[in-house]
Amino acid sequence: MPFNVNHIHLKSSDPRKTAAWFVEAFNVEIVSERVRSTGDLFITTMTEGGLAINISAEKEGEVLGPADADAHYGIEHFGFDTDDMDADIERLVGLGAVLKEAPSDQGGGVTIGFIAAPGDIRIELIHRS
Repeated sequence: MPFNVNHIHLKSSDPRKTAAWFVEAFNVEIVSERVRSTGDLFITTMTEGGLAINISAEKEGEVLGPADADAHYGIEHFGFDTDDMDADIERLVGLGAVLKEAPSDQGGGVTIGFIAAPGDIRIELIHRS
């Protein structure tokens, strides 16, 4: 059995607000919402490409460290493809994101840029020409 990425899990102080932002920003669909036995609100969204992005609050008694939308060790970011880097950055900033790294040419027809989504979630945008 191949090791495929099953999902991404984001922690949020306001999972409904974060999920709504991802619906607006990246056209994900909310497929379920429930409170788990651990006391946290758990929302599952699905990208158009079929990747689950789970968004939850802290569990009962769980203390979370601060979010960090800057470059850091560990799982640092995830990326979305874009057909129009400049238009998508403008649109996402209009929805509350912060431009962290302006688009840069990586060679071979690839351009990347980074934003911080609300909740200090680091996201890469990738354009291939």
